[in-house]
Amino acid sequence: MTDATLELLSVAEMANADKAAIAGGQPGERLMEAAGKGVADAIAKRWQTCPVTVLCGPGNNGGDGFVIARLLAEAGWPVRLGLLGTLQALTGDAAIMAGRWDGDALPLGPDLLDGAGLVVDALFGAGLSRPLDGAAAAMVDALNESHLPVAAVDMPSGVDGDTGAILGCAPRASLTVTFFRRKPGHLLLPGRLHCGELATVDIGISGNVLEAIGPTCRENLPELWLPYLPVPGLLDHKYTRGHVVISGGAAMTGAARLAARGAMRVGAGMATIACPPEAVPIYAAEMAGVLVSPMSKPGDFVDFLADPRKAAILVGPGNGVSDDTRALALAALGTRRPVVLDADALTVFAGDAEALAGAIRGPCVLTPHEGEFARLFDDFTGSKLARARAAAAASGAVVVLKGGDSVVAAPDGRAAIAANAPPALATAGAGDVLAGFVLGLLGQGMPVFEAACAAVWLHGAAAASFGPGLIAEDLPDRLPRVLWALAHGDP
Repeated sequence: MTDATLELLSVAEMANADKAAIAGGQPGERLMEAAGKGVADAIAKRWQTCPVTVLCGPGNNGGDGFVIARLLAEAGWPVRLGLLGTLQALTGDAAIMAGRWDGDALPLGPDLLDGAGLVVDALFGAGLSRPLDGAAAAMVDALNESHLPVAAVDMPSGVDGDTGAILGCAPRASLTVTFFRRKPGHLLLPGRLHCGELATVDIGISGNVLEAIGPTCRENLPELWLPYLPVPGLLDHKYTRGHVVISGGAAMTGAARLAARGAMRVGAGMATIACPPEAVPIYAAEMAGVLVSPMSKPGDFVDFLADPRKAAILVGPGNGVSDDTRALALAALGTRRPVVLDADALTVFAGDAEALAGAIRGPCVLTPHEGEFARLFDDFTGSKLARARAAAAASGAVVVLKGGDSVVAAPDGRAAIAANAPPALATAGAGDVLAGFVLGLLGQGMPVFEAACAAVWLHGAAAASFGPGLIAEDLPDRLPRVLWALAHGDP
């Protein structure tokens, strides 16, 4: 896989790609024929011949449906086709494809599902901008009640291609076949839950059209950041691999310990937990390879960070929501070295995001979950992708908006969406380990956006490799086998 195949196109960008291909000599009719063939081929690979109902909408998605119906019928599949609207209302390439279909175009209705073994959803594609209603909504409701397998064309009808939002209702597809490049809505929740298996087919659009489009969003896969992943050499030592610092709290000591273990497992050469004196015995007893430094007040932290060998700093996990935590965060940012702010170090700036942005002068990663994000960036609305991008631009930091569809956004507009996090990651302490992964990669000199992307993907992969029963403590120790697989070309 090349880097270009990671690109996610917005609905508008995909429309521009279509226009560019047509302007370059690829007729729209040929593109539609190729799209329909791609879906028909994908269906034939996954299902045995059975009665199939093709549901066609009034636009180009419906035109694809006419192609699919014709090709499946020619291959011996019993096909019934339902149309939203009339044949006379079809225009352009969709009308051409309808003219090549020699079967009936029946009115859309639940009775079309009787006797079907498979349903093709070609009602609406990714560009739908309003909630499904009327006959289309009734058809989707009946489809969901039927529990029939569904193959969706481009996007399950009712899923917003840019945001993953459900516009009224949407079928739960077993397979979604899209064209040229995927869209954010294929990966963002809840839309991803409706896509099932996702296949991307080539319909003859040259990758050269991307140069003019300039997409800035990608799927978060190793190809995006693997060239930047640190690999230790024979001349390396603990300081060249990065001495990272974690601010530890006195009460919730598990958070900093999880972060430290995560940082070490991801490759940091040394880790120190700076904590209140009364907590030193707790931290010192946990990991023999982690140093512990007593810190009575934030000023001690400033003095401790004066050593330029401290390569990256994490503040927040288990620190408590207090003025001291805010002072620790500001002290870390004042070094202009790579900083990760998580948990309490974000909450202490609630309602005061401008003060945080004003203090960020070096590489910085913010790792909020949705609740922390809402407290810190309460003015931002829209999709998860849009909100993360807005927060990154406003703060000057790389923002990791966590969840089952974690978004990493950089101040320059770059963004990546991860789709490899299993539900088992919804467990206490998992975010602390993620913060440690980011810290350890930054401490080794990895660029900040790529470090955040890598940490998010590695976090998901480590969890997926464990399976049921996962707790946060398991994550760091699953990471070596994930890194081994990456090193041996088997992610």
